[in-house]
Amino acid sequence: MPADPAYQAEIIKAHDGALAAGSAGYLDPRTGLFVLSAGFLAARGTCCGRGCRHCPYVK
Repeated sequence: MPADPAYQAEIIKAHDGALAAGSAGYLDPRTGLFVLSAGFLAARGTCCGRGCRHCPYVK
């Protein structure tokens, strides 16, 4: 996650919205890139090893 607290709040809001909607992810509020949600990543069942922002498998 970025160090900027305002950006973190934007990310959390977008992520929470995606989870509530049952979406696979959301558009990053500043870059416009598609980011997979923790719910989608958990449903996959395994870590892909690419360092996803919301990876539920972080060791």
